Amino acid sequence: MNGIKQAVILAGGKGERLKPITDKIPKPMVLINGRPFLEYLVEDLKGKGIEEIILLLGYLPDAVTNYFGDGEKFGIKIKYSISPVGDETGTRIKKAEEYLCDKFLLLYCDNYCPISLEKLNEFYAEKNKLATLTAYSNKYGYTKNNILIIDGIVEKYDRNRENEKLNGVDIGFFILSKKILDLIPDKNFSFEEIILPKLIQMNELSGYITDIPYVSIGKIERIKDAELYFSERKVIFLDRDGTINVRPPKAEYVKNWDEFKFLPGAIDGMKLLAEKNFEIYIITNQAGVARGFMKKNDLDDIHAKFHEELQNNGVKISGIYSCMHDWNEGCDCRKPKAGLFFKAALENKINLCKAFFIGDDERDLVAGKEAEIESYLISENSNLLNTVREKILA
Repeated sequence: MNGIKQAVILAGGKGERLKPITDKIPKPMVLINGRPFLEYLVEDLKGKGIEEIILLLGYLPDAVTNYFGDGEKFGIKIKYSISPVGDETGTRIKKAEEYLCDKFLLLYCDNYCPISLEKLNEFYAEKNKLATLTAYSNKYGYTKNNILIIDGIVEKYDRNRENEKLNGVDIGFFILSKKILDLIPDKNFSFEEIILPKLIQMNELSGYITDIPYVSIGKIERIKDAELYFSERKVIFLDRDGTINVRPPKAEYVKNWDEFKFLPGAIDGMKLLAEKNFEIYIITNQAGVARGFMKKNDLDDIHAKFHEELQNNGVKISGIYSCMHDWNEGCDCRKPKAGLFFKAALENKINLCKAFFIGDDERDLVAGKEAEIESYLISENSNLLNTVREKILA
C-alpha cells in the first residue's frame, strides 16, 4: 500500500482571494455543490488509505470543527491544531509537532488532485530526500509555472512566477519527513518561503510531476470549474478504430467516410450510454495524417459525418480528441501515452478517476492506467454493447 497513514492539511488562512464568500466562512468550508470543498479532500484521502487527518486551523475554526468533529461520521480520524489567524503556514506546522508522524502527507486546503498516493510514495522512497513536492506539469495550460524540476529534483521555487524556465506548478501533496522541523526558525514564517528554499539549497527536495489536472478554489473564478468537476456526471472515453468501427489493416487508415464501417453493437452501445446520460468522448490515434495518407481536413470530414450519423441515432458525442502525430515523433498524446485524456480532462473539468474507458488494444489499457481511468477492452466475443452492459452498467 502507500505506506502513508497521516495527512496534514493547511487550512488556517483567511482566504482573501475568495472574499466576500470568506467573510463568514473559512476557505475550506466554501460550498461546492452543497458540500464543503474540504469534504471532497477528506473523502479522497480516506479512499487512498489515509487513517488520520490533522487540520491546521486559524480563521473561523469552529465552522470546521463543528462540521467534521472527530471524523467518525466520515470514517476517518480527525484531529485539530488551532493557532492564531496571523500564524503563517510554517508556524502552523511547527505548532502541530506533537501530532506529526515520522512521515506524513502535507496538503493545501484549496487544491484537489486524484493522484496515486502509492506512486507518489514510491517516488519519495526512490529519491530518498527529506521532502517530495508534487507539481502539475501544466503541459496543456492552466496557470503560470512556479517550479523547476530537473531529473526529479527541484532546482528552483519561484513563488512570484517570474522565471521563464520553470516547468511545473506546485499543487501541494508533499511527502515530508518530520526531520524538516529541524530547519524551522524561531519566528513566524512561511513554509513555502523559508523551508522550500532551504530544502532546495540542501538538495533535499525531490519533485514528482503529474499530468493529471487538478482543481482549485484558490480564486472565485475557479469555483464554477470545481462545481462542474465534482458534479454527478457520468463520463466515458471510447477508442475509435477497432472499438467503434472496423480497424483497417496495420499501417493503413480510414481515409474517408466511405471507408468508415461501424462494428456490430457499436451504435447500440453508444445509444445505451446516451440513454444513461453518459458524456461520451472519443480518444483516437490517427497517424495517417502525419504519414501523408490523409489530410487533417479528411479526418475532420470523417468526424463531422460520424457526429451526424450518431445524432441521427440519438447519440451526442461530447468531444473527439485525435493524435495525428507519426509513430516515432515521441509525442505525449499518442496511446499508449495518456496525453489526450489529460487534455480532455482539463478542458472539460473531468475527474478521470470517476470515468471509464473502453478500447480494443493493450495500448489502450496502458494509457487508461496512466490516466488513472477504469479501463476495459472489447474482444471478438464481446462488442461495445456487451462491454457497456457487462462492465459499465453492471
